Amino acid sequence: MVLDNKNSIELMAPAGNFESLQAALDNGADSVYFGVEQLNMRARASINFTLEDLQEISDRCKAKNVRTYLTLNTIIYDHDLSIVKTLITKAKEADISAVIAMDQAVIAMARQADMEVHISTQINITNIETLKFYAMFADTVVLSRELSLRQIKKITEQVEKEQIKGPSGKLVEVEIFGHGALCMAVSGKCYLSLHSHNSSANRGACKQNCRKKYTVIDQESGFEMEIDNEYIMSPKDLCTIDILDQVADAKIKVLKIEGRGRAPEYVARVIKAYRNAIDSIDNGTYNKDKVIGWMQELEKVYNRGFWNGYYLGQKLGEWSNGPGSQASQKKVYIGKGMHYFPKSSIGEFKLEAFDLKVGDTILITGPTTGAQEMEVKEMYVNDEKGTQAQRGDQITIPLEFRIRPSDKLYKIVLEEKAVIDA
Repeated sequence: MVLDNKNSIELMAPAGNFESLQAALDNGADSVYFGVEQLNMRARASINFTLEDLQEISDRCKAKNVRTYLTLNTIIYDHDLSIVKTLITKAKEADISAVIAMDQAVIAMARQADMEVHISTQINITNIETLKFYAMFADTVVLSRELSLRQIKKITEQVEKEQIKGPSGKLVEVEIFGHGALCMAVSGKCYLSLHSHNSSANRGACKQNCRKKYTVIDQESGFEMEIDNEYIMSPKDLCTIDILDQVADAKIKVLKIEGRGRAPEYVARVIKAYRNAIDSIDNGTYNKDKVIGWMQELEKVYNRGFWNGYYLGQKLGEWSNGPGSQASQKKVYIGKGMHYFPKSSIGEFKLEAFDLKVGDTILITGPTTGAQEMEVKEMYVNDEKGTQAQRGDQITIPLEFRIRPSDKLYKIVLEEKAVIDA
């Protein structure tokens, strides 16, 4: 655990690429988790890190006192074992903090390399005796997503009461999912994609069957069932920011934010909101008015609608009402970074699409920039002070951060649904 405050919850952020990693670091994450190459639950994503990236990930995070967790939580076959060994060896050399695992071979290899192990939710730990078993190998366990906060609290109290310790000699830490996409399958162990496309979700290659629209027909009578919600296998996204006081009362130690396949601005906004919420819990200022503000921020980035999962004892049934995001705003690519002038703190951009005017909100992303959002308060257009720029123009804007030529420039606009609802 990074924080010295024993009452504080470790905020764990997803990092699918360097942009998201930097966004996590800039917005208050205590730890980050990430995949390398293909042996992780987001293997289909083209943004996974490589072995060569491990040292830079470690160095960047150490500079911010942020822990690093390598995900190796897929099903492992014999032909994967040599790759697993290489990954763990390289992770150890780079001083990565821990390995997240579900396969016993991965757990054994990590322990042999004297690396800290975290047990994945894929193991589906639902009781104290199972936790005790895995405490022989792991310092942190992620509990089943299907448990209620009452059940979780009973487990954390037993850990304290029985002084259940991991290999490090410290009490085992309990981790739960706090925010992000939910799967209809038990703790994410789904086989729909394997059956339909021979593409295993448990190997990080989910085809997202559950997010599609289906018609259910009785084969004997031909009767088509009337279903109020057409997306009956696609749960709304998990959100706990409005019940975070109850989450804290359950005495969990790590709150995991889902989203390694999400954009850097998603990581930035979600981590910032939960950072503020956790700090408010710690200093006694958590209240409903703040929750309303945080929820409005979370609604601006990718989501399928929100619910509290099973934590308050609900049955599954909070289904999304569409195939994609219900975010209240979206980003539109308009250009790229060209140059940064450090003496005057000015960034130069080339507009490649659409227009931009003073008063617009922009988003700048990049491997070292992360995700920086700001309002354009003034700008120069083709070396002359102006209020509006068009496609093809060269613009300069005062910035409080450094940009690079690889950075991308976006304009933030309201989604059509948000405009209509307003």
